Amino acid sequence: MSDPKAGLVSWTDLTVADAEQVRDFYKAVVGWSVTPVDMGGYNDYEMCSPHTGRPVAGICHSKGGNAKIPPQWMLYVTVQNMQKSLRLCEELGGKIITRLGEKYCVIQDPAGAVMMICQG
Repeated sequence: MSDPKAGLVSWTDLTVADAEQVRDFYKAVVGWSVTPVDMGGYNDYEMCSPHTGRPVAGICHSKGGNAKIPPQWMLYVTVQNMQKSLRLCEELGGKIITRLGEKYCVIQDPAGAVMMICQG
C-alpha cells in the first residue's frame, strides 16, 4: 500500500541561533501565537494560527541534531521510501546534508536548494 501523504509538504520550520528573537518577530509580524515545545533544557516553538490555534510552523534552535540545518524556512516533504529517495538524491546530483534519525534527512538538490524529506 502506498503512503497517501507521499509527495506532499507536511510541515515547515525555521532553525536559527536565536529562536526566541525570531519567534517574537513572527508573532508580531504575522500574528502567530506560540506553544513552547520542551527539548530537554530549552524550548523550541510551534507557531500557531491566530484563527484556529493549530500549529502551522515551527521555530527551532540550531542545537543538537539541528546544528547543521541552514537558517532558512525548511519544507518537509513526505517520501514513500527514505532509502530509495536518498539513493536517488545522490544519483541525480543532489547531496545529503544531514540525517536526523531514521525518519528525517536534509537534502540539497543540484541547484543548491535544500529541503527536509521525511518517512511517512
